Amino acid sequence: MLQIENLYKKYDTVLALDGLNMSIRKGELYGFVGPNGAGKTTTIRIVSGLLQPTRGNVWIDGICGNRDTKILKSKIGYVPDFFGVYDNLTVKEYLEFYASSYGIYGKEGTKRAREVLDRVELFQMEERFVDELSRGMQQRLCLARALIHRPQLLVMDEPASGLDPGARRIFKNVLKNLCQEGYTVLISSHILSELSDMCTNVGIINQGKMILQGEMEDIMYSIDSANPILITIYQNMEKALELLKNHPLVTRISIDKNTISILFSGSKAEEAMLMKELVEADILITSFVREHNSLESVFFRLIEPEKGGEKNVSIESGTGK
Repeated sequence: MLQIENLYKKYDTVLALDGLNMSIRKGELYGFVGPNGAGKTTTIRIVSGLLQPTRGNVWIDGICGNRDTKILKSKIGYVPDFFGVYDNLTVKEYLEFYASSYGIYGKEGTKRAREVLDRVELFQMEERFVDELSRGMQQRLCLARALIHRPQLLVMDEPASGLDPGARRIFKNVLKNLCQEGYTVLISSHILSELSDMCTNVGIINQGKMILQGEMEDIMYSIDSANPILITIYQNMEKALELLKNHPLVTRISIDKNTISILFSGSKAEEAMLMKELVEADILITSFVREHNSLESVFFRLIEPEKGGEKNVSIESGTGK
Protein backbone atom coordinates (compact mmCIF):
# COMPACT_ATOMS: atom_id res chain seq x y z
CA MET A 1 0.00 0.00 0.00
CA LEU A 2 2.60 2.60 1.12
CA GLN A 3 6.30 2.25 0.31
CA ILE A 4 8.84 4.93 1.22
CA GLU A 5 12.24 4.47 -0.42
CA ASN A 6 15.44 6.24 0.61
CA LEU A 7 13.69 9.49 1.51
CA TYR A 8 15.76 12.62 2.18
CA LYS A 9 14.57 16.09 3.13
CA LYS A 10 16.90 18.99 3.81
CA TYR A 11 15.89 22.42 5.13
CA ASP A 12 18.84 24.73 4.42
CA THR A 13 21.56 23.12 6.58
CA VAL A 14 19.24 20.83 8.56
CA LEU A 15 18.77 17.23 7.36
CA ALA A 16 15.27 16.30 8.55
CA LEU A 17 15.11 12.91 6.78
CA ASP A 18 18.23 10.86 6.17
CA GLY A 19 17.47 7.92 3.87
CA LEU A 20 14.16 6.93 5.48
CA ASN A 21 12.61 3.61 4.42
CA MET A 22 9.14 2.49 5.48
CA SER A 23 6.62 -0.09 4.31
CA ILE A 24 2.91 -0.35 5.20
CA ARG A 25 0.63 -3.07 3.85
CA LYS A 26 -3.08 -2.76 3.12
CA GLY A 27 -5.27 -2.96 6.22
CA GLU A 28 -2.51 -2.18 8.72
CA LEU A 29 -2.89 0.34 11.53
CA TYR A 30 0.67 1.62 11.60
CA GLY A 31 1.95 3.64 14.56
CA PHE A 32 4.69 6.10 13.65
CA VAL A 33 6.67 7.32 16.66
CA GLY A 34 9.84 9.22 17.45
CA PRO A 35 11.16 12.06 19.61
CA ASN A 36 10.55 15.71 18.78
CA GLY A 37 12.54 16.68 15.70
CA ALA A 38 12.95 13.07 14.53
CA GLY A 39 11.22 13.74 11.18
CA LYS A 40 7.68 12.42 11.78
CA THR A 41 5.78 15.51 10.66
CA THR A 42 8.08 16.03 7.67
CA THR A 43 7.43 12.43 6.59
CA ILE A 44 3.67 12.80 6.98
CA ARG A 45 3.64 16.03 4.97
CA ILE A 46 5.60 14.40 2.16
CA VAL A 47 3.33 11.33 2.15
CA SER A 48 0.27 13.61 2.08
CA GLY A 49 1.60 15.59 -0.89
CA LEU A 50 2.02 18.79 1.13
CA LEU A 51 5.81 18.83 0.84
CA GLN A 52 8.30 17.67 -1.78
CA PRO A 53 11.28 15.53 -0.72
CA THR A 54 14.84 16.50 -1.54
CA ARG A 55 15.41 12.95 -2.78
CA GLY A 56 13.67 9.57 -2.67
CA ASN A 57 10.27 8.16 -3.60
CA VAL A 58 6.86 7.63 -2.04
CA TRP A 59 4.76 4.88 -3.63
CA ILE A 60 1.06 4.46 -2.87
CA ASP A 61 -0.70 1.45 -4.33
CA GLY A 62 2.04 1.14 -6.96
CA ILE A 63 1.89 4.79 -8.03
CA CYS A 64 4.81 7.17 -7.42
CA GLY A 65 3.28 10.10 -5.55
CA ASN A 66 6.29 12.37 -6.14
CA ARG A 67 5.51 12.45 -9.86
CA ASP A 68 1.73 12.84 -9.67
CA THR A 69 0.57 14.60 -6.50
CA LYS A 70 -3.01 14.83 -7.83
CA ILE A 71 -3.36 11.04 -7.89
CA LEU A 72 -1.56 10.85 -4.56
CA LYS A 73 -4.02 13.21 -2.88
CA SER A 74 -7.00 11.30 -4.29
CA LYS A 75 -5.79 8.15 -2.52
CA ILE A 76 -5.11 9.82 0.84
CA GLY A 77 -7.28 11.21 3.62
CA TYR A 78 -5.32 13.58 5.88
CA VAL A 79 -6.23 14.25 9.53
CA PRO A 80 -4.14 17.03 11.12
CA ASP A 81 -3.61 17.54 14.85
CA PHE A 82 -5.74 20.69 14.89
CA PHE A 83 -9.32 21.10 13.72
CA GLY A 84 -10.34 24.55 12.45
CA VAL A 85 -13.81 25.61 13.62
CA TYR A 86 -16.32 26.67 10.97
CA ASP A 87 -18.97 29.08 12.24
CA ASN A 88 -22.59 28.88 11.07
CA LEU A 89 -22.25 25.47 9.42
CA THR A 90 -24.01 22.34 10.59
CA VAL A 91 -22.09 19.07 10.61
CA LYS A 92 -23.98 17.86 7.52
CA GLU A 93 -23.39 21.15 5.66
CA TYR A 94 -19.72 21.05 6.55
CA LEU A 95 -19.30 17.55 5.06
CA GLU A 96 -21.41 18.37 2.00
CA PHE A 97 -19.10 21.35 1.37
CA TYR A 98 -16.03 19.08 1.42
CA ALA A 99 -17.81 16.48 -0.69
CA SER A 100 -18.43 19.16 -3.34
CA SER A 101 -14.68 19.91 -3.46
CA TYR A 102 -14.25 16.33 -4.70
CA GLY A 103 -17.02 16.72 -7.29
CA ILE A 104 -19.69 15.01 -5.16
CA TYR A 105 -22.86 17.15 -5.22
CA GLY A 106 -26.52 17.09 -4.27
CA LYS A 107 -28.12 13.90 -3.03
CA GLU A 108 -24.89 11.96 -3.52
CA GLY A 109 -23.03 14.46 -1.33
CA THR A 110 -25.69 14.18 1.40
CA LYS A 111 -25.58 10.39 1.17
CA ARG A 112 -21.79 10.35 1.44
CA ALA A 113 -21.89 12.76 4.41
CA ARG A 114 -24.29 10.49 6.30
CA GLU A 115 -22.21 7.45 5.41
CA VAL A 116 -19.00 8.86 6.92
CA LEU A 117 -20.82 10.25 9.97
CA ASP A 118 -22.09 6.76 10.69
CA ARG A 119 -18.54 5.39 10.41
CA VAL A 120 -17.20 7.82 13.02
CA GLU A 121 -20.23 7.43 15.34
CA LEU A 122 -21.58 10.97 14.79
CA PHE A 123 -24.72 10.24 12.80
CA GLN A 124 -27.00 11.80 15.42
CA MET A 125 -25.01 15.06 15.26
CA GLU A 126 -25.67 15.99 11.61
CA GLU A 127 -27.86 19.02 12.44
CA ARG A 128 -25.59 20.35 15.20
CA PHE A 129 -23.36 23.32 14.48
CA VAL A 130 -19.69 22.43 14.09
CA ASP A 131 -18.48 24.97 16.66
CA GLU A 132 -20.82 23.47 19.28
CA LEU A 133 -19.13 20.07 19.18
CA SER A 134 -16.70 18.90 21.83
CA ARG A 135 -13.00 18.57 20.97
CA GLY A 136 -13.37 14.78 20.63
CA MET A 137 -16.39 15.10 18.34
CA GLN A 138 -14.59 17.68 16.22
CA GLN A 139 -11.67 15.30 15.74
CA ARG A 140 -14.04 12.55 14.64
CA LEU A 141 -15.68 15.02 12.26
CA CYS A 142 -12.22 15.80 10.89
CA LEU A 143 -11.77 12.05 10.33
CA ALA A 144 -15.17 11.91 8.59
CA ARG A 145 -14.01 14.76 6.33
CA ALA A 146 -10.89 12.75 5.44
CA LEU A 147 -13.10 9.77 4.50
CA ILE A 148 -15.49 11.73 2.27
CA HIS A 149 -13.75 10.78 -1.01
CA ARG A 150 -13.16 7.14 0.02
CA PRO A 151 -9.36 7.23 0.19
CA GLN A 152 -7.24 4.10 0.46
CA LEU A 153 -4.84 5.50 3.06
CA LEU A 154 -5.61 7.62 6.14
CA VAL A 155 -2.69 9.72 7.38
CA MET A 156 -3.05 11.17 10.88
CA ASP A 157 -0.73 13.58 12.68
CA GLU A 158 -1.29 13.39 16.47
CA PRO A 159 -5.10 13.05 16.06
CA ALA A 160 -5.76 12.25 19.75
CA SER A 161 -3.81 15.25 21.07
CA GLY A 162 -5.83 17.11 23.69
CA LEU A 163 -8.60 14.51 23.92
CA ASP A 164 -9.87 13.22 27.24
CA PRO A 165 -9.64 9.44 27.97
CA GLY A 166 -13.25 8.78 26.96
CA ALA A 167 -12.86 10.57 23.62
CA ARG A 168 -9.57 8.73 22.97
CA ARG A 169 -11.27 5.38 23.57
CA ILE A 170 -14.04 6.17 21.06
CA PHE A 171 -11.50 7.45 18.51
CA LYS A 172 -9.41 4.30 18.94
CA ASN A 173 -12.43 2.04 18.39
CA VAL A 174 -13.39 3.97 15.24
CA LEU A 175 -9.89 3.48 13.80
CA LYS A 176 -9.91 -0.25 14.57
CA ASN A 177 -13.27 -0.61 12.82
CA LEU A 178 -11.99 1.27 9.76
CA CYS A 179 -9.02 -1.10 9.47
CA GLN A 180 -11.37 -4.07 9.68
CA GLU A 181 -13.26 -2.54 6.72
CA GLY A 182 -10.00 -2.52 4.71
CA TYR A 183 -8.68 0.99 5.27
CA THR A 184 -4.96 1.47 5.85
CA VAL A 185 -4.01 3.92 8.62
CA LEU A 186 -0.72 5.70 9.34
CA ILE A 187 -0.91 7.45 12.70
CA SER A 188 1.73 9.62 14.34
CA SER A 189 1.32 9.95 18.10
CA HIS A 190 3.26 10.55 21.30
CA ILE A 191 0.74 8.55 23.39
CA LEU A 192 2.76 5.34 23.18
CA SER A 193 0.63 3.27 25.55
CA GLU A 194 -2.40 3.75 23.29
CA LEU A 195 -0.44 2.93 20.13
CA SER A 196 0.74 -0.37 21.62
CA ASP A 197 -2.86 -1.31 22.40
CA MET A 198 -4.28 -0.14 19.07
CA CYS A 199 -1.73 -0.61 16.29
CA THR A 200 -0.93 -3.75 14.33
CA ASN A 201 2.48 -2.40 13.30
CA VAL A 202 4.91 0.23 14.50
CA GLY A 203 7.86 2.21 13.14
CA ILE A 204 10.27 4.13 15.36
CA ILE A 205 12.16 7.00 13.74
CA ASN A 206 15.13 8.91 15.14
CA GLN A 207 17.27 11.59 13.48
CA GLY A 208 15.50 11.06 10.18
CA LYS A 209 16.12 7.31 10.02
CA MET A 210 13.93 4.29 10.70
CA ILE A 211 15.56 2.41 13.58
CA LEU A 212 12.90 -0.24 14.19
CA GLN A 213 9.77 -1.36 12.37
CA GLY A 214 7.59 -4.44 12.13
CA GLU A 215 4.48 -6.08 13.56
CA MET A 216 3.74 -4.95 17.12
CA GLU A 217 3.56 -8.49 18.47
CA ASP A 218 6.86 -9.48 16.85
CA ILE A 219 8.66 -6.36 18.04
CA MET A 220 7.49 -6.79 21.61
CA TYR A 221 8.44 -10.48 21.55
CA SER A 222 11.89 -9.76 20.10
CA ILE A 223 12.55 -7.27 22.90
CA ASP A 224 10.94 -9.41 25.61
CA SER A 225 12.94 -12.48 24.58
CA ALA A 226 15.94 -11.12 26.51
CA ASN A 227 13.83 -10.82 29.66
CA PRO A 228 13.49 -13.55 32.31
CA ILE A 229 10.59 -16.00 32.44
CA LEU A 230 8.66 -15.89 35.70
CA ILE A 231 7.21 -19.23 36.82
CA THR A 232 4.90 -19.29 39.83
CA ILE A 233 4.80 -22.72 41.44
CA TYR A 234 1.83 -23.95 43.46
CA GLN A 235 3.24 -27.38 44.29
CA ASN A 236 6.52 -29.37 43.85
CA MET A 237 8.99 -26.44 44.00
CA GLU A 238 12.02 -28.71 44.55
CA LYS A 239 11.12 -30.88 41.57
CA ALA A 240 10.71 -27.75 39.42
CA LEU A 241 14.11 -26.42 40.46
CA GLU A 242 15.77 -29.74 39.66
CA LEU A 243 14.21 -29.86 36.19
CA LEU A 244 15.20 -26.26 35.45
CA LYS A 245 18.79 -26.71 36.68
CA ASN A 246 19.27 -29.56 34.23
CA HIS A 247 17.64 -27.81 31.26
CA PRO A 248 20.22 -26.85 28.58
CA LEU A 249 18.47 -23.56 27.66
CA VAL A 250 18.19 -22.25 31.23
CA THR A 251 21.22 -20.10 32.12
CA ARG A 252 20.22 -18.43 35.40
CA ILE A 253 17.79 -19.23 38.20
CA SER A 254 16.60 -17.07 41.09
CA ILE A 255 13.79 -17.60 43.58
CA ASP A 256 11.42 -15.18 45.30
CA LYS A 257 8.99 -17.04 47.59
CA ASN A 258 7.01 -19.30 45.24
CA THR A 259 8.16 -17.62 42.00
CA ILE A 260 11.17 -18.85 40.01
CA SER A 261 12.87 -16.42 37.63
CA ILE A 262 14.95 -17.94 34.82
CA LEU A 263 16.94 -16.69 31.87
CA PHE A 264 15.87 -18.84 28.94
CA SER A 265 17.61 -18.67 25.55
CA GLY A 266 15.11 -20.70 23.55
CA SER A 267 12.45 -19.79 20.99
CA LYS A 268 8.77 -19.26 21.66
CA ALA A 269 8.10 -22.89 20.70
CA GLU A 270 10.81 -24.05 23.11
CA GLU A 271 9.21 -21.93 25.85
CA ALA A 272 5.97 -23.82 25.25
CA MET A 273 7.84 -27.16 25.43
CA LEU A 274 9.42 -26.15 28.75
CA MET A 275 6.02 -25.39 30.23
CA LYS A 276 4.77 -28.74 28.92
CA GLU A 277 7.72 -30.54 30.57
CA LEU A 278 6.92 -28.92 33.92
CA VAL A 279 3.26 -29.88 33.72
CA GLU A 280 4.04 -33.45 32.65
CA ALA A 281 6.39 -33.72 35.65
CA ASP A 282 3.34 -33.12 37.92
CA ILE A 283 4.54 -29.64 38.87
CA LEU A 284 1.53 -27.42 39.50
CA ILE A 285 1.97 -23.98 37.89
CA THR A 286 -0.24 -20.95 38.42
CA SER A 287 1.70 -18.62 36.11
CA PHE A 288 4.30 -18.94 33.32
CA VAL A 289 5.12 -15.64 31.63
CA ARG A 290 8.00 -13.54 30.35
CA GLU A 291 8.52 -10.13 31.88
CA HIS A 292 7.22 -7.60 29.37
CA ASN A 293 8.60 -4.29 28.21
CA SER A 294 6.19 -1.51 27.33
CA LEU A 295 6.39 0.32 24.01
CA GLU A 296 7.65 3.30 26.03
CA SER A 297 10.60 1.31 27.39
CA VAL A 298 11.47 0.05 23.88
CA PHE A 299 11.21 3.59 22.52
CA PHE A 300 13.50 5.17 25.12
CA ARG A 301 16.00 2.33 24.89
CA LEU A 302 16.29 2.77 21.12
CA ILE A 303 16.57 6.56 20.99
CA GLU A 304 19.27 6.82 23.66
CA PRO A 305 22.70 7.74 22.24
CA GLU A 306 24.25 4.53 20.98
CA LYS A 307 27.89 3.72 21.61
CA GLY A 308 28.36 0.88 19.17
CA GLY A 309 27.15 2.47 15.96
CA GLU A 310 23.64 2.91 14.64
CA LYS A 311 20.90 0.30 14.85
CA ASN A 312 18.63 -0.57 11.96
CA VAL A 313 16.31 -3.43 12.77
CA SER A 314 13.37 -4.81 10.83
CA ILE A 315 11.24 -7.59 12.27
CA GLU A 316 9.96 -9.85 9.52
CA SER A 317 6.29 -10.82 9.46
CA GLY A 318 5.67 -14.14 11.15
CA THR A 319 8.57 -14.02 13.61
CA GLY A 320 7.73 -15.60 16.89
CA LYS A 321 4.30 -16.83 15.83
